[in-house]
Amino acid sequence: MNRTVIFYETADGKCPVQEFFDSLSGKVAQKLLWTLKLLEDLEFLPSTYFKKLIGTDGIFECRVQYGSNIYRIFCFFDTHSVVILTHGFIKKTQKTPKQEIERAETYRKDFIRRRKKT
Repeated sequence: MNRTVIFYETADGKCPVQEFFDSLSGKVAQKLLWTLKLLEDLEFLPSTYFKKLIGTDGIFECRVQYGSNIYRIFCFFDTHSVVILTHGFIKKTQKTPKQEIERAETYRKDFIRRRKKT
């Protein structure tokens, strides 16, 4: 499998997932990048690392645990082989915060709307 991973950019040029990466320590960022490399290279990823969020319109999460923290990066498929990363956060509760899911869905809708204009 050969997927392409792309960082979502807002209309004003901000890149939320890059900002998230920039806020992390080197070791955590390295493990997240390793997980994204799996996403690019493997046809099927274990749900430990990649999972569709139930009740969403095509939103997935890349999941990484490092130490006692759990890191999440939301994404969606543009095509079967293109994955768009929207943003990330450190998960502190058992349940994924609704506002984080809504943010990913908003970014997805924005991406699709702007792509149709081109």
